[in-house]
Amino acid sequence: MTYINSIGAIAPQNTIENGHYVCVEPFYREFINPVQLRRMSRILKMGLGASSICIRGLPESEIDAIIVGTGLACIIDLENVLFSVLNGNEQGISPISFVNSSHNTVAAQIAMMHKITGYNNTYCHRGASFESALRDALLLLYECEAKCVLVGGIDEYSQHYPSICSEDYKMNNAMLGEGAVFFILENKRRDESFAQLVGVQCFLTKNDEINYQFIMNEISTFLQKHSIKAADIDIFVSGKNSNCVTNSIYEELEFYFFQKAETIFFKHLCGEYMTATAFALDIAARKMKEHKNKIALIYNHYNHTNHSIILLKNAFASQ
Repeated sequence: MTYINSIGAIAPQNTIENGHYVCVEPFYREFINPVQLRRMSRILKMGLGASSICIRGLPESEIDAIIVGTGLACIIDLENVLFSVLNGNEQGISPISFVNSSHNTVAAQIAMMHKITGYNNTYCHRGASFESALRDALLLLYECEAKCVLVGGIDEYSQHYPSICSEDYKMNNAMLGEGAVFFILENKRRDESFAQLVGVQCFLTKNDEINYQFIMNEISTFLQKHSIKAADIDIFVSGKNSNCVTNSIYEELEFYFFQKAETIFFKHLCGEYMTATAFALDIAARKMKEHKNKIALIYNHYNHTNHSIILLKNAFASQ
């Protein structure tokens, strides 16, 4: 059994700036050396801040592995590199943005900051990035390759993020966002445990068609695998956003599948971004701990292409 034993998050919390959700950032000097802080990019500060909050929440933990999921990684640094090349005629370019633009920068800096020398990996699978990181963490724990894993999802809003989404993913009418959320997963249940992480599944569909039956079959098979019925779900965490074109599947699931469950939404708090399910897992885990709900299911899709299901149980349901 795998438990979520600590959470650290930097999220928008309904802060909107210029038409998109913006993270409410903490006073980073509490977590990061001020000398190093001045040279860090914003996404790096968010990643180090959220992971530090998570680690401080369980100070006795000895982390064996760090796994990060990110859709676009350090996109602002990458933009800065490209603009420097274009505007500077490929001469006199600062190396800082180039070094920070690597996809694994956040995971590597967390390891250096906290002196964690174990397994370190970053997944950049667009809308399935965080779920891929989460599945990797579960495998490490299941195979006893690690006892304590720090896993997170992080993405930042950038100047060209709307154009990337509208041209590549067609996120029509969806309010965009950003966030950094980290979790400590262990096979050991503690007094601080938020919830038991039962399983994670991802699957793909073509973004030009909505196959309701296929999606419902995937969810049914996933629940059957874990000996759970749709009627057993207490909380249905829906990835519904303001995109009326792709919201229909959430409404179908609410009406036909999870009528008895309490439906909660999360994208009105964090916006739409590729690793938004990390924020959803944060909300679901906290609610499980506070309200003693027994079973929660998170379903999300990114532009009807990347679909994910995450199943949680109350950490102390057997007591």
